Amino acid sequence: MAETAGTAKRLNVFERYLTVWVGACMLGGILLGKLLPGLIDALRRLEFGAGSQINGPIAVLIWLMITPMMMKVDFAAIRDIGRRPRGLVITLIINWLVKPFSMAAIAWLFFRYLFGTWINAAEADQYIAGCIILAAAPCTAMVFVWSYLTDGDPAYTLVQVSVNDLIMLVLFAPIVRYLVSGASSLEVPFRVLLYSVIVFIVIPLTLGMVLRRQLIRSHGREWFENILLPKFAPVSMIALLATLVLIFGFQADNITGKFIHVLLIAVPILIQVYFNSSLTYALMRVFKVQYSVAAPGALIGASNFFELAVATAIALFGPGSGAALATVVGVLIEVPVMLSVCSVCNRTRHWFQEADATN
Repeated sequence: MAETAGTAKRLNVFERYLTVWVGACMLGGILLGKLLPGLIDALRRLEFGAGSQINGPIAVLIWLMITPMMMKVDFAAIRDIGRRPRGLVITLIINWLVKPFSMAAIAWLFFRYLFGTWINAAEADQYIAGCIILAAAPCTAMVFVWSYLTDGDPAYTLVQVSVNDLIMLVLFAPIVRYLVSGASSLEVPFRVLLYSVIVFIVIPLTLGMVLRRQLIRSHGREWFENILLPKFAPVSMIALLATLVLIFGFQADNITGKFIHVLLIAVPILIQVYFNSSLTYALMRVFKVQYSVAAPGALIGASNFFELAVATAIALFGPGSGAALATVVGVLIEVPVMLSVCSVCNRTRHWFQEADATN
């Protein structure tokens, strides 16, 4: 790592005030939804293809946001993972064998029983579905920021993200479909779910891979990484903020009219975030994984690809649904929660001194 553990991190303006920007966009979206309901409703009805149930404006914004991020992913780096496979294996086990199923169980317990006094059965089904969709999409974008804040190994983090992206292509749709159907009375249209995977994962991932290969081939890696990619950062940032404005505009009535429900939804999401990050971090220590791999691994296990989750919930159940509201609550708590996990990792790096010394 170029920076020592004690060096203060230098973040750009967006990263430094991320909570402020996100909060402003959330508030702006809610105000737009309440003050200009006609405009928001018109945007809500714009579909990406007739009958697809995929919101067109959000699809375009997600492409603008994710494609530059996917251009950073070097899938060739996966070949070098054989030298240190333990961190990746633990991350994948948590993300795909623990996280979606633990979230389904926690959401079912809370919304069906513990919160049954305040939430009816139909609302419980929607909130369970939203929580499952959120948990089935591991983080791909912001994890690079979280890794940086914890002195994570950037190359290894890149590999972890790359492998999760590839697995998501195959497992996201079936996990969402069968867990939602099993934990609630809702039926998930597989056709719509498949469209969501194609629009929100396959297209930006393919664009990112193709653009990366062609631009490196024509201009060289140094130009691509040091000159071009930094220029794309504002595009991703603006698209992210605009996406949040739309998401919260679509959910304005739900958020303002069901504020107690927003607080209740946050409880199981918070529990599963801290449960999965703690479990990942503990397993990394038990299996003597070095800190620079353990910290970002715990963060990947805790965070979510909320853009995909929100878009999928909207496509499946509608922009005003309880499922969409649940994924939006995930957005609401994402930044402060992940910053708290970063803080814990930074304070406990001494737990991994032995592993660091042997690697």
